[in-house]
Amino acid sequence: MARLNLLNLNFGPRTHEGAPARNISTELQLRRSVLACLLWESQFYEDGVEIAGRIAELVPKVAAEKVAALAVEGREKMKLRHAPLLLVREMARHSTHRGLVAETLMGVIQRADELAEFVAIYWKDGRVPLSAQVKKGLAAAFPKFDEYALAKYDRGGPIKLRDVLFLAHAKPRDEKQAEVWKRLIAGELTAPDTWEVVLSSGADKREAWERLLRQQKLGALALLRNLRNMREVGVDESLVLAALGSMSTARVLPFRFLAAARYAPQWEEALEQAMLKCVAGQEKLSGKTIVLVDVSGSMTALLSHRSEMQRTDAAYGLAVLLREIGEKVSVFSFSDSLVEVPGRRGFALRDAIDASQRHNSTQLGKAVTELNQKHGYDRLIVITDEQAHDTVPAPKGKGYVINVASYKNGVGYGTWTHIDGWSESVVEYIRTLEQTAQ
Repeated sequence: MARLNLLNLNFGPRTHEGAPARNISTELQLRRSVLACLLWESQFYEDGVEIAGRIAELVPKVAAEKVAALAVEGREKMKLRHAPLLLVREMARHSTHRGLVAETLMGVIQRADELAEFVAIYWKDGRVPLSAQVKKGLAAAFPKFDEYALAKYDRGGPIKLRDVLFLAHAKPRDEKQAEVWKRLIAGELTAPDTWEVVLSSGADKREAWERLLRQQKLGALALLRNLRNMREVGVDESLVLAALGSMSTARVLPFRFLAAARYAPQWEEALEQAMLKCVAGQEKLSGKTIVLVDVSGSMTALLSHRSEMQRTDAAYGLAVLLREIGEKVSVFSFSDSLVEVPGRRGFALRDAIDASQRHNSTQLGKAVTELNQKHGYDRLIVITDEQAHDTVPAPKGKGYVINVASYKNGVGYGTWTHIDGWSESVVEYIRTLEQTAQ
């Protein structure tokens, strides 16, 4: 039984570690909770579940129109998928928020599979009837998608697209769409012309890749992930170079290009050009940023058992990105000692970090201590697998530790903002977090 006779000096809110914390509005608390989902939305680990509970608690405390606006912003600007759906699901629980559910749900559903994902979220705690506003929103969203989109995401699972169609009582826009929906119900949609479908059909791999490249049917990530496969089957190099030169690089971060170059080094020049293009238009991080990269021996391990990318791909890629978007950036490596890396760009910066010192121990505390003593900065971003051999002091400015090794995700403890688990959205998270703190 808990002791009740304790001295309670109520000096206000505290952090998890017991430090004084600043009171922020419920709207800002909700916004920060949603921002945290930038980091691991597709991998809903235990801290993701904790964040979902916090979102559920905060939604009824924030005005309905502000929650709706955050849901739409989360989907359109932050490119989140599950968190906006969760916001709408929580809105549907409360009479004060239900009036905006249909319009908001229609706005946040932008991919066909999100129709079924929303119903799965709605039924997470048990099957209950869909509210009238939810049915209205699903019915309004369903006609957005053509046969290609429906076929691409008509996957197996407990909730299928045709189930959502029946539940929502959606109405087709015209006879052509009505025919598509009949084929959806019957399971007779035309298979989409994607690289996964084409290659699984047994087609000649070289011919299949070359046709997909000519017809520009490969997205940026599919192109980068399959460069090694194209090289192995002898795809026409001119087609590959043309695709790399014209690819859309929106929201593709440098570590993808670094990983691709390791398996297809003959196309490194084109990959570097595309990589630098992808960061050219990004919003600047103000002030002085120091990037401290772990180059200890364990950093050459894979990011996960399902990935071919190494922890160094994530670390070096983030350094390349910050070198381009920071107002003033210095890059250091640490292992046995702290080493300042020459101010290079692109793949040359990757090479300089990798060759900066022996890949040995992880003296992170020693490195941060030396930085604090000799260098001023507004933010210190450490990229590491956290196999530190010594005690790590507090940062002098804003401090971020990005753990590229952990399978468990979490944000914020101690004097550092702690980010466990690598994500493409980590820089956007840092930028937006700092903006909300102003």
